[in-house]
Amino acid sequence: MTADPYAARSETDKTAHSTAASRPYREVTDAGGRVYRIGETDRDILGHSRKLMVYLPWMTMMAISVFEYAYGSAEDTLSHAHGWTQSNTFWILSVWVFFQAGIAFPAGWLREKGVLTARQAMYAGSGMCLLGFLALSHLDNVLLAILGFGVIGGIGAGLVYATCINMVGKWFPERRGARTGFVNGGFAYGSLPFIFIFNYGFDTANYHRVLDLIGCYILIVVVGCAFFFKDPPKNWWPADIDPLTHGGGGGRKGTGALAKNPPAVRQFTPKEAVRTGMLPLMWIALVMTAGVSIFGISFQVDYAKEVGFGPLVAASSMGVMAVINGIGRGVVGWLSDKWGRKSTLVFVIVVLGLAQFGVIWAGDIKSESLFLVFAFLSGFGGGAFYPLFAALTPDYFGENYNASNYGLVYSGKLISGLFGGGLGSMVVAAWGYDGAYALAGATSMLAAAIALLLRQPGRPRSEAASPQPQAAA
Repeated sequence: MTADPYAARSETDKTAHSTAASRPYREVTDAGGRVYRIGETDRDILGHSRKLMVYLPWMTMMAISVFEYAYGSAEDTLSHAHGWTQSNTFWILSVWVFFQAGIAFPAGWLREKGVLTARQAMYAGSGMCLLGFLALSHLDNVLLAILGFGVIGGIGAGLVYATCINMVGKWFPERRGARTGFVNGGFAYGSLPFIFIFNYGFDTANYHRVLDLIGCYILIVVVGCAFFFKDPPKNWWPADIDPLTHGGGGGRKGTGALAKNPPAVRQFTPKEAVRTGMLPLMWIALVMTAGVSIFGISFQVDYAKEVGFGPLVAASSMGVMAVINGIGRGVVGWLSDKWGRKSTLVFVIVVLGLAQFGVIWAGDIKSESLFLVFAFLSGFGGGAFYPLFAALTPDYFGENYNASNYGLVYSGKLISGLFGGGLGSMVVAAWGYDGAYALAGATSMLAAAIALLLRQPGRPRSEAASPQPQAAA
């Protein structure tokens, strides 16, 4: 029998100077050269269970979700209050998406260099989020609004978003799918109350007060949660899971997820991750899929009104999209632990593509019930791919440089914001809603084909198909 490539090559006893209780730990190196730091529990490092590093990021993500998922419901009132055109409001959101996604890599690089801590990133982000809503509330000049909400607010929301997602991946390296999905889901369904506020209780008489209060709400929630944020030490691994055998056969939690999604063969720097070819493929797939998702978020309410559906259906369709978008993220995160990350990702992207064609059909036959069904499917597919990419990145490239590596992958969303929002409005103007939705569906199908090409760098195809390592001879 062949030797186990994951058999321990060396173990070194060290004293954990960075932990709260100064508990001893071991650094175990496998035959591939990957180091795992084991021996310290989450309570040794944090003083409490690492579950808090799921619930606090989740609460924070719900707070900032109003930026993206409720904005479309506020556009009409904003246009009337400030004298903006529909194109103006779409470009404000597109610029926000650009900077929200674009800040992920530089923020991750600064965090990994020790220049910026997780807590500092959250504090800075919270203040910028407040400034973004104050700009949207009080600035009539569209260029200043783009600067305030789009640039400053986008950077602030991006700092918060990236920090929350990376925090979960670092603390749950052995079963990150479900937890990443759960936290990521808050970024969608957290907007639900604001969607209905913007559709029913938001007008030119109260928009200052509503937007100012939302900005203050975000500031309070983010600062309150950020106080408890802390990263684990580099290479940290849960003490009760054997990383060299992917958990062994003891039936403990996390072993099944590791069998389907084995740990990265080593820790890849961003340059090394790019050279594998897999990170660029992930980036292209995310650009296309996120563009389709942003298109749906930006135009679904307007399309519902265009085909003659009432305001309740229009608002409900967006509410359904936001709720299912968020719940779907948690569900597929759990499924990816069972099915494998890549298979689940392809399934989700195909569902998103089919939903775009379904929206056209529902509009053509004027069926409100079918429209809500396909809004359901569009919401599911349009959000579920985000946690899958977030979990797939450390699965492929390791946790130590995940803030930077996922920052690179997620930066694809800055391109998506341009053609999903601003350029999407041009396609609607030129081809109509049916043509735009058909193009979105085709784009999603192409993205699914690209996702089929993904594979874990450094692992032979035979191992990828059956990742549980063989016992040593």
